[in-house]
Amino acid sequence: MTAKKSKKEAEIKDVQPIRSLEKLNDMKWSLKRHCSERDYILFLIGINTGLRVSDLLNLKISDIKGKKKISVKEGKTEKKREIHLANIYDELNTYLSSLKGTEWLFPSRKGDKPISRIQAYRQLNKAAGMVDIPDGIGTHTMRKTFGYWHYKQFKDVAELQLILNHSHPQITLKYIGITDEQIENNLKSFVL
Repeated sequence: MTAKKSKKEAEIKDVQPIRSLEKLNDMKWSLKRHCSERDYILFLIGINTGLRVSDLLNLKISDIKGKKKISVKEGKTEKKREIHLANIYDELNTYLSSLKGTEWLFPSRKGDKPISRIQAYRQLNKAAGMVDIPDGIGTHTMRKTFGYWHYKQFKDVAELQLILNHSHPQITLKYIGITDEQIENNLKSFVL
């Protein structure tokens, strides 16, 4: 294992899903109020689709305008994924109507390109700091939050494993923090 991979894995381990609906709503409010509509929509799509931030940032207006379902070829896995946008369709269309002079869904203010991963990270952390969400927020938080809440709602790890393109159910549970959460809860109530 290379040092670079170890560092990346360590970063992903430190990033957590948002496990509280109250904190999730606080985060949405903070992004909308203190950052920008662009950053709010990035977060909204991220937590509702489970796409990686690199795939989100590569989206163009033409990819989603007027569509309730899109097909995305994931950059990391090269696999096609159907993404459903019907539940956030109205908010997306309101946002799209405000975009002028760009092809990118999440345009940078510097030139004709999307925002960078670093900028997305900064905005998420800025919003999290304003609503007292502790450390552990990053661009992967959106994907992990999607996974966490999908699992909580449907309790189908096999389906979530397929959605996230993981090779094993245990990887999926660990990725979304369920394994650690279950161990912690079990140990709290364990008594002989």
